[in-house]
Amino acid sequence: MKHVRVAGGELVAAASADDATFSLTEQPCDDARAVTVGSVDAAVAEIAGRVARWPQASAVCDDVLRALDPAGSTFAGVVTESLAYSTLQAGAEFARWLTERGPATVPGLPDPVVAQRVDDRLTIRFNRGARHNAFSTDARAALLEALEVARLDPSIHEVVVAGNGPSFCSGGDLAEFGTFVDPASAHLARTRHSPALALAEITDRLGPACRAVIHGQVQGSGLEMAAFCGRVSCHPDAVLGLPELALGLIPGAGGTVSITRRIGRWRTAYLVLSGRSIGAATALRWGLVDEISAASPAG
Repeated sequence: MKHVRVAGGELVAAASADDATFSLTEQPCDDARAVTVGSVDAAVAEIAGRVARWPQASAVCDDVLRALDPAGSTFAGVVTESLAYSTLQAGAEFARWLTERGPATVPGLPDPVVAQRVDDRLTIRFNRGARHNAFSTDARAALLEALEVARLDPSIHEVVVAGNGPSFCSGGDLAEFGTFVDPASAHLARTRHSPALALAEITDRLGPACRAVIHGQVQGSGLEMAAFCGRVSCHPDAVLGLPELALGLIPGAGGTVSITRRIGRWRTAYLVLSGRSIGAATALRWGLVDEISAASPAG
């Protein structure tokens, strides 16, 4: 087993698994601090290259994950994450990504989120299937409106979050990134209008009766929000990942809290720094999801 950590814009050897950003092994391993890979040397080289390309985001990711108390306040964790995210939004690595992306136009799609109540169950579905339910500002507003109903109405005893179309949610809509006037405004929007905090509060009340039903692409903010639910049902076709490093950013929808609580800071760091996605079987083994189900995504 090889223990590695982020230091000074590099991936270097760590003294122990506890000290490491994460550990790599080629053998099956149930240790939550370790990830099994086909070749340790190849994985280290690949991730070292990513850390060298995005040294600031890599270091901030490691800092935020180490600072989190998984048993602590969700609000404190989300605020810490958002402040770090805003710092990176003002940095050179995100600016480089914006330049490489070039101008982008956000397509207007009607009804980005739809909700239906039947008896005491409220089902909320992402509804931008043409864009794999990429999470947009209008989707955030519609999701928060639906979650507010579940948060305030004690007669709702079950909440299901799912996605219409080929994917649950493919993460933030890249066409919108960089549209906030300044990082401070972005921080206030993330923390004052936070689906993460709403989902955490609903899960505190309902437990596993607040559940996500995920399928297809479950990336970035989609995965981060699903992980706040008390139970996550995963279709066998699901592909789960945290791709934010390639933008010069870290997870910004609460994932440093929700995902770390489920799988620990080490595997969370691996997902961010490697940029690799995992399938349903690995997600179940790690505890990122609670069951694999072939039921309809609307289920």
